[in-house]
Amino acid sequence: MSNPARSLPIALSCGEPAGIGPELAVKAWQKLGATCPFLWLGDPRHLPSGTNWQEVASAADAIDVSATALPVLPVGFAAPAVPGQLDPRNAAGVISAIETGVALVQSGQASALCTAPIHKKALIDGAGFSYPGHTEFLANLGDLDDVVMMLASPELRVVPATIHIALSEVPAKLTPDGLRATIEITAQGLRKQFGIAHPRIAVAGLNPHAGEDGAMGQEELDWIRGLIADMQNSAYTLTGPHPADTLFHAAARARYDVAVCMYHDQALIPIKTLDFDRGVNVTLGLPFIRTSPDHGTACDIAGQDIANPSSLIEALLLAQSMSRSAAPST
Repeated sequence: MSNPARSLPIALSCGEPAGIGPELAVKAWQKLGATCPFLWLGDPRHLPSGTNWQEVASAADAIDVSATALPVLPVGFAAPAVPGQLDPRNAAGVISAIETGVALVQSGQASALCTAPIHKKALIDGAGFSYPGHTEFLANLGDLDDVVMMLASPELRVVPATIHIALSEVPAKLTPDGLRATIEITAQGLRKQFGIAHPRIAVAGLNPHAGEDGAMGQEELDWIRGLIADMQNSAYTLTGPHPADTLFHAAARARYDVAVCMYHDQALIPIKTLDFDRGVNVTLGLPFIRTSPDHGTACDIAGQDIANPSSLIEALLLAQSMSRSAAPST
């Protein structure tokens, strides 16, 4: 019995061409080769000088080409790229590369989408980009209201229930309906894309010591405990609210498959402390698989050949693993 995802490459969008994305793509191909075939969507002029690349006419061609060269499906850009120097003229090309990757995955020509980091200000300045980031833009392309950001590494998976907002706004933004949707999307993603039939989900408290029975906050007593009790069912194991300060040591991590946290830093500090170089950003709830390295464009070191490709390599490998878990065997 064969899995169709094994015969499809991953689409890798180029990201900001003045950042480290192009050089990381080359380093990832040099490391992975044909073991994890992907095709790079971008302007070949933006690749480091001397890159061994080959243009492909279709995604399918990347399977064979990846053994000997970096497969490139060209995307039109308005200008060359100078490492470290943002050029708004290239904003439309960055967006087009993402859209091309989504189209390849949705049409069944690629198994997953991996996105190199974008520079939001450059996209705003050059193309009037109106989304906070990749996640929201991809949700719009998928015509979805609710998606979930997961950060995953070999050591830990975390999901922040609220993302890029001020800490003072978290209590109001965190609602029973929103937390319920986050937990349900997370559970579905773990089952369908990670192959975990009965996910174990730990939910962190909002307040110190998970409120300590109301001494340090009321949200746990008012609705978080009740929501967790109401959602416990045979489809997954749900526990909490847990004090966040005791949720991430080794023994605690062994008891769950993912931790749902209440705000950005509560989730991202532990995973970046445990495994900074191998963290991967995963968007759950989309009608396709999307991963991304968990770092930015790093324009300050672009072109110096010192950027670490570990997170991009992990993002590609995780996309491959997820596509194999998600695709039905035939």
